[in-house]
Amino acid sequence: MLTGCSLIGGSGTTPAPPGETKVVLLTHESFAVSEGLFAEFKKQSGITVEQRALGDAGALTNQLVLTKANPLGDVVFGVDSTFASRAIDNGLLESYQSPEAAKGPQRYAADSSGALSAVDLGDVCMNVDLAYFARKGLAEPKSLDELADPKYKDLLVVSDPATSSPGLAFLLNTVAKFGEDGWPGYWNRLKANGVKVVNGWETAYKQEFSVGGKGNRPIVLSYASSPAAEVGPDGKPKTKALLDTCYRQVEYTGVLKGAKQPEAARKLVDFLLGEKFQAQVAEQMYVYPAREGVALPAVWQQVAPQPQSAATLPAAKIAEGRERWVEQWRKLVQG
Repeated sequence: MLTGCSLIGGSGTTPAPPGETKVVLLTHESFAVSEGLFAEFKKQSGITVEQRALGDAGALTNQLVLTKANPLGDVVFGVDSTFASRAIDNGLLESYQSPEAAKGPQRYAADSSGALSAVDLGDVCMNVDLAYFARKGLAEPKSLDELADPKYKDLLVVSDPATSSPGLAFLLNTVAKFGEDGWPGYWNRLKANGVKVVNGWETAYKQEFSVGGKGNRPIVLSYASSPAAEVGPDGKPKTKALLDTCYRQVEYTGVLKGAKQPEAARKLVDFLLGEKFQAQVAEQMYVYPAREGVALPAVWQQVAPQPQSAATLPAAKIAEGRERWVEQWRKLVQG
């Protein structure tokens, strides 16, 4: 669901003019920011931001590891809770506790090191086509367990955890709910019930999901925020997120160890956690702000409220089990 574009991008950095401080912000490819916001930051701080996108969250983390000895930038945004422990364990980040972190981001801290500060949350949840269920007179599923009920046979499409961030989040969700011993059995039940697995969110949502007549699957793995993008001309939502099926992904920022501009980098981290940046993350990236007291857009409050609770796994447990679970899933579902 997260969409966006690079502010500057490019494969290399450009030198700052004499007397100007420039900080290089490394991000995933879905990073987006309101026009003029970094110009406002420059006016306040004297710091120019050059943003470079390095693929998705996994690719971004991999690049940080590979370039650890000679970092490509000063600040990173977009390492998520799935990969946070890898970034921390590889010593990629300096410890920095932003004064803005006390305004809410510290609730989602990856660990006690202070290496990463939470910027936003993206809750991965099942979404349903409201018109389909109304037309069929069929009750919507309420839980992960119900997705395996025969009355929902051949209705669900999800994305591959080996190639998709929400797909991996769903796999982690099943591990969190059913445990190390129980999640394979759950996936066997889903497989028997006709779950369709595709390579990524774009394919699942835009090709296989039944909203808009594009596909014939009325249950799709997406985000809690997705219904905000599916409000019709009459002001009514076409879809609904099932808030009891959510897994919480947190996106972090941090100062890279070896940054050329560490002081400026810390100021940028402060800015990313500050009110002005936080106020626009919902509309720009379809995620929830980590800062407390930031109002969501009116339509979000109506159709895409933030889940009150969502499943999570500790970063260390994810690091220990992620590759094993994905390989086990591949043999189980695709073997």
